[in-house]
This record gives sequence, structure tokens and C-alpha cells, in this order.
Amino acid sequence: VKEVASLSLVSSACDVVSAAYASTKESHPYLRSVCDAAEKGVQSVTEATASCVQPVLATLEPHVAAASEYASKGLEKLGEKLPLLQKPVEQILSDTKELVSSRVADVKDAVSS
Repeated sequence: VKEVASLSLVSSACDVVSAAYASTKESHPYLRSVCDAAEKGVQSVTEATASCVQPVLATLEPHVAAASEYASKGLEKLGEKLPLLQKPVEQILSDTKELVSSRVADVKDAVSS
């Protein structure tokens, strides 16, 4: 999970979503109270679940470690095949806009000629 979260694409997407969430909470007081209540509920459920799951995780530790190693190798191969994962969201959007603009210009040129 840490490796996935550290990918530029995932990290920057989380930053964008977090900023939008914070901005929405700041701009809309009614939504802020609903979001605050939801956050407290999620935090309580997470804490309760963590205490219940901890003994099970301790038992499964060797299996989790092996799965983590395989996942890490798979993620590394995926990163090699999809270099897009190493780019932040802003750069991907910019590159996409540039590509679309270029294609539209090509189509306009083809139609006009």
C-alpha cells in the first residue's frame, strides 16, 4: 500500500482530492458538519476494527510478507510497462490537453484542405 501511495500519479491524485475535499468543507458549513460526523464515524470504526484484527494479522504475518513481496515485484513491472504511473496528475492532464489540441488542429487542417 505504501508503494502504491508513493507513485506520483496516486500521490498527486490523493493531493487533488484532499484539496477539493478541504475546499468543499471550508466553503459549505452544512457539508462541513456532515463531513466531520462522517470522519469521526470512520475513525471510530477504524479503531475498533484495528483492535479486533490485530491478533489475526499477527498470525498471518508470514503470509502477508510473502504477498507483499509479490505485490511489490508486480508493481515494479507495472511501473516499467506504464511510465504514466510515475507522472503527477497535473502533468498527465497537461500532456492530454496538448495531445487533443494537436489532434484537433490536424483534423481542422485535413478538413480545410
